[in-house]
Amino acid sequence: MCECSSGQKERKDLVTALSLEQVERFLTQLSDFATMNKISLGPLKNIVKSILLVPNGALKRNLSSEQVRADFIALGLSEEKASYFAEQWKLNSPTLTRLAVGQTLMINQLIDMEWKFGVTAGSSELEKVGSIFLQLKLVIKKGSQLENVYVELTLPQFYSFLHEMERVKTSLESFS
Repeated sequence: MCECSSGQKERKDLVTALSLEQVERFLTQLSDFATMNKISLGPLKNIVKSILLVPNGALKRNLSSEQVRADFIALGLSEEKASYFAEQWKLNSPTLTRLAVGQTLMINQLIDMEWKFGVTAGSSELEKVGSIFLQLKLVIKKGSQLENVYVELTLPQFYSFLHEMERVKTSLESFS
């Protein structure tokens, strides 16, 4: 990808895999930088947050390197610097996308799923009698705890859900 000094490599790691330890290390480096250059830490943090908004937004919107370059130029960055950032975006965005998807999936990780089909035997609404439904039990890992989530779907809702899951699977496979 790119050759980096050890300091640049550390900063790159902070962007690609945000662990608590790495965030704390980054904040320490930011504080040291502010002290060394005699600037206030608060405004520096705000500047860094603002700088990170552009790549974060580009990642969420799946922008091309040319779109990122145009955004930076619109924000007042010189053509040379915007082109350099666009080149780096072109090189690193596939990796950042894969990592973002991985982090997203680990927040509420699906551990297990059970389902049961049923038929409505009685209801106050005559047209509902005899309709097919599906009960889902999802076991989701939230942090270190497991949580059971129960969902009841009509047959059309189930097929819609199945279709969406197939689309998600296809999208995830395109990243690997």
